[in-house]
Amino acid sequence: MAAHNAKIQGMVVLHATIGTDGLGHDIQVVRPLGYGLDELAVEAVKNWTFEPAQSSGKPVPAKINIEVSFRYH
Repeated sequence: MAAHNAKIQGMVVLHATIGTDGLGHDIQVVRPLGYGLDELAVEAVKNWTFEPAQSSGKPVPAKINIEVSFRYH
């Protein structure tokens, strides 16, 4: 991976809507890092499950920012 070889580390910030199903929808990169890490962050969030926001005891969609950190080891 180019990012690993270049020892790139940092944070990708994403904006997403968490649906009533607990999944991320409409995921957008707000602060990119490049080197293919933006795409990896989006793919990771697509596989995450969130606790949906609630209003009056019922799940509702919510817009959130998500920070995905990448560190070189």
